[in-house]
Amino acid sequence: MLMFSNTSICREMLFVHGKKINKMFGTVVVGVGIAGLARIRDLMNPMPSSPSEHLKLFGFVSRRSFGNINEVKQINLEDALRSKEIHAAFISTENRSHEETIRMFLEAGKHVLVEYPMALSAKAAHELCEMAEQKGKVLHVEHIELLTEEYKQLKKEVAGKDLVKGTLHFTGSVLDENKTGFPAFSGIARLTWLIDLFGDLTVTSATREKQKDKNYSRMTVHFQTANKKPLTWIEERGPGMRREKKINFCFTSGCLENFPQAPRSAVGLFMQDQNLFAKKLLGQVSKEELAAEKWRILRCLDLAEEIQQHCEQPEKICS
Repeated sequence: MLMFSNTSICREMLFVHGKKINKMFGTVVVGVGIAGLARIRDLMNPMPSSPSEHLKLFGFVSRRSFGNINEVKQINLEDALRSKEIHAAFISTENRSHEETIRMFLEAGKHVLVEYPMALSAKAAHELCEMAEQKGKVLHVEHIELLTEEYKQLKKEVAGKDLVKGTLHFTGSVLDENKTGFPAFSGIARLTWLIDLFGDLTVTSATREKQKDKNYSRMTVHFQTANKKPLTWIEERGPGMRREKKINFCFTSGCLENFPQAPRSAVGLFMQDQNLFAKKLLGQVSKEELAAEKWRILRCLDLAEEIQQHCEQPEKICS
């Protein structure tokens, strides 16, 4: 059974044949951009009496030379992979390097938390999941978009209603696709919303307009739900575009055009995600929940790849 101490660093207390074993999970953060710095912050300041108190940060890895960040030491990648004190890696690098970095840490026998998307191809994502299962390691993909109060309220509002049609339109600033990947992958948070809200989807068409001289891009994807209802996802980016999501979901009972009011969460999104990862390490997440999450993540990546293939057909591209 699981019990928790009241010490400043909470430990998992495993009772095996009457013997008490303390267990902590040593961690390393790989990549120190915005997400990586947030990971360091939350690992250094876990919520009291939360699963995160079972995580101990040993250092961070970066291609740049920092020395220390907030008293956390920089270590090289090879040492992180070899260290017996490090059991899990938090991967917060650019999207393009996720696949390779996950493979290295799984090969080294480490658990992995990675920011979305897990990989920039569906085949690679399936391989990584299989690899984690074969090695008996947790491969957790961050999807904090599902943890926002805004989304939680939206899901409550949508629950039990019969969809007639809907549109999710995202706008944002320009991304470097050499680092972030095709928009269906870099924007997979929106696709995750649609799958989580409305169930499995089928791509009926996908196009992409690019105006290279203006650094502008607009991807438009049309889906059908299992009940043959139409859904549209628009991912639009250009210089100076405000980061914003707009919805227009119509049901038999009426249309939802604005996000419902949502309270501010007392717990940060990365901390919520970190707690979920720690719960998985502690075996506190059911097999059913794990299977449903795996299906959703892989299904979204399968659809992202299918969307990219549609958009990259010559007749589908507008220049």
